[in-house]
Amino acid sequence: MDRDNLAKYLAQALDITRFRDYCPNGLQVEGRAQIASILTGVTANAALIEAAVDAKADAILVHHGYFWRGEDPRVVAIKHKRLKLLLTHDINLFAYHLPLDMHPEFGNNVQLARRLGLLPDGRFGEDGLGWLGVLQDASVKNIADLARVVEKNLGRAPLVIGDPLQPVGRIGWCTGAAQNLLGDAIAAGATAYISGEVSEPTVHLARESGVAYLACGHHATERFGVQALGTHLADHFGIAHRFVDIANPV
Repeated sequence: MDRDNLAKYLAQALDITRFRDYCPNGLQVEGRAQIASILTGVTANAALIEAAVDAKADAILVHHGYFWRGEDPRVVAIKHKRLKLLLTHDINLFAYHLPLDMHPEFGNNVQLARRLGLLPDGRFGEDGLGWLGVLQDASVKNIADLARVVEKNLGRAPLVIGDPLQPVGRIGWCTGAAQNLLGDAIAAGATAYISGEVSEPTVHLARESGVAYLACGHHATERFGVQALGTHLADHFGIAHRFVDIANPV
């Protein structure tokens, strides 16, 4: 697969120009021109790059890449180490942030919904980044039950803010660091909200609004979109694909 053709395909498939993002989406580091194998992961950390080197992968595809708005632009220290690894081994780095969160087929939100048994029926927040819906499993009655569903499917117990015996009702969700969308979820009619991270003001807003908040882990909620996209590329183009999960407790 030609690298530039792959970049064009992903740009179109993920509609990357639609979003006002915090980082560049697409090919962030140029490597070899022909791609026969891709390694996917959540974040382009050194451990993932080293796994790609060991696997002799032609490209890495991640959700969290580089060159974030406001970061130090100098190529020093950890950034130097990461970029040197990629450039020395001629490995391409593709990264897709909000476009991967939002995609209706490969996105983190829809993939999380499928694993938790959530049926989407609405959106909220800027660009419709937050999703709204209901649980398909009628046996899940309250927030404690919902927390058990999360733990079973994500492999970690969520931090729950709210009454465990509160009925589930309508659920809002957005993967990653989307605690700032809790107010939008409340306005949209959610009675519970699922995201990855939690901050100090989030706790008070959840308690005072009566909308339960489940912090399920930034990494834990964003493992599935990049896997789905990598599998699609493998099926569509005949590219070898492997997902590497670099454990992260956050």
